[in-house]
Amino acid sequence: MPDMNTSQRFLIENTDIRGEMVTLTSSYLDTIVNHKYPEAVSQLLGQFLAAGVLLGSTIKFDGRLVLQARGNGQLSLMMSEYTSAGQIRGIARFPELPSATEFSDLIGKGSLVITVDSKRGKPYQGIVALEADSLAECLQDYFRQSEQLGSWIMLASNASSVSAIMLQQLPAQLQKDADIREEQWQNAIQLAQTLREDELLNLDNQTILHRLFHEHELRLLAPREICYQCSCTRERTAKALLAIGQDEVYSIVAEQGGVAINCEFCGTEYNFGPGEVDLLFGKDGSLH
Repeated sequence: MPDMNTSQRFLIENTDIRGEMVTLTSSYLDTIVNHKYPEAVSQLLGQFLAAGVLLGSTIKFDGRLVLQARGNGQLSLMMSEYTSAGQIRGIARFPELPSATEFSDLIGKGSLVITVDSKRGKPYQGIVALEADSLAECLQDYFRQSEQLGSWIMLASNASSVSAIMLQQLPAQLQKDADIREEQWQNAIQLAQTLREDELLNLDNQTILHRLFHEHELRLLAPREICYQCSCTRERTAKALLAIGQDEVYSIVAEQGGVAINCEFCGTEYNFGPGEVDLLFGKDGSLH
């Protein structure tokens, strides 16, 4: 597959059904390149990245959406972040190198948390139990329980790319008859379920949609570009040092001659010498 990093919406005309397709290649690889994750962990993280984009496509917000899973499996945390500017990043944490390949073994039982931190409103958080056997099924549970929206999701990943497709039933607007709405929805899902993971990963959006819905009239919107971008900065790292506390930071300076902090997302190293630490903690009265 060529380098593609896009999210593209489509509408099934004369129905209250919309869809979203996500393809991530270099943005996915840029996320995992600085980490020595087992292949199964990398691919699951890729699915979390694509899922974050899918979730972000369903709402209007100016800020960031964070999707994270904390369970009792071999991973202590799996997290992806998607911003309204189309930027993604993510990370996996584990106490010991995971050997599992299945979602249920990697994540285990716990909670899937969706947090929307918007600059124009109060943060929103949705939580659903991790009880299904895949991330796609967990997200479908979330929409059913929290948003009360009919949703169908498919996620697929390999060593070099991630793809996702979502169908979502909208509130009654074009079709008011409940029976007809349900018939249209079930028909759309049945057609979508004929799609194979290898097709989702290797075929372009137009080909997939024609294969699935050639008997329907579709409206395909312009794709939106997605990119990898870490939001770490020197200023944010300095705030992290303040949070650690003066005593702890100065003990590190005394032992190592300075403080070095690596961003766990992108690996960028930020170094603070003794003089910078003094300024940070207001030793000369400049900053506090």
